[in-house]
Amino acid sequence: MNRKPAVAGRFYPAQPQQLHAEIVGFLQQAEPADPVPKAIIAPHAGYIYSGPVAASAYVRLKPAAGSIKRVVLIGPSHRVAFRGLAVSRTHAYTTPLGDVQVDRAAVETLLQLPFVEYIEQAHTLEHSLEVHLPFLQEVLRDFSLVPIVAGDASPDQVSQVLDRLWDGPETLLVVSSDLSHYHPYATAQRMDRNTSQLIEQLRYQDIGGEDACGKVAVNGLLKLLAEKGLSIKTIDLRNSGDTAGDKQQVVGYGAYVVD
Repeated sequence: MNRKPAVAGRFYPAQPQQLHAEIVGFLQQAEPADPVPKAIIAPHAGYIYSGPVAASAYVRLKPAAGSIKRVVLIGPSHRVAFRGLAVSRTHAYTTPLGDVQVDRAAVETLLQLPFVEYIEQAHTLEHSLEVHLPFLQEVLRDFSLVPIVAGDASPDQVSQVLDRLWDGPETLLVVSSDLSHYHPYATAQRMDRNTSQLIEQLRYQDIGGEDACGKVAVNGLLKLLAEKGLSIKTIDLRNSGDTAGDKQQVVGYGAYVVD
């Protein structure tokens, strides 16, 4: 059983060659930098809006194409309300670029936690995970996936899940989140700068849904970083008014890396 694409042809091109060319273009415009991140936060909107910002994080993974073997990908639920964290019985996530096999053993490990359960409908139409996969396929080539959709969960619950799968340099953590939604350009800039400061200061208690739609996963990662004594930095901060939209009502996008 494979999870089929839900937003191909809408959020990103459905044709493999066109999709490949678009992602390569975004990556070529992004600035590569060392070292390879252990974790990233990147946005999940349509590629014309958030693709350039996501690419600023993904370009840093290129040197690890042979060494990162597993990606733990967690993003918010936009369509289904539930408590805790949702995993899927699917064996692969399919994109126009091919199949990404799910790490079933890791999923089974997470199900030992009382707040993790199978909720298929949380995955079926959710775009917050799907839009990251073509980027990951382009930069990493061969890897397995642990897809997690976050519902109403606490930072501690998310941090437990991420800590359980943290492992070594063969595992990458990807947190999917946009920032502010539908404010005028200048207001969004101010809000997103403030949110980025809170992220860098690991102040997960102070980040709400108005600041980041993926705040459940973001705050769980930040709590874990604080416990591990690690830091996170902003590498890109723009909004849809900078990339492809008007400036009347914009959506904010940030890219952040944990080295």
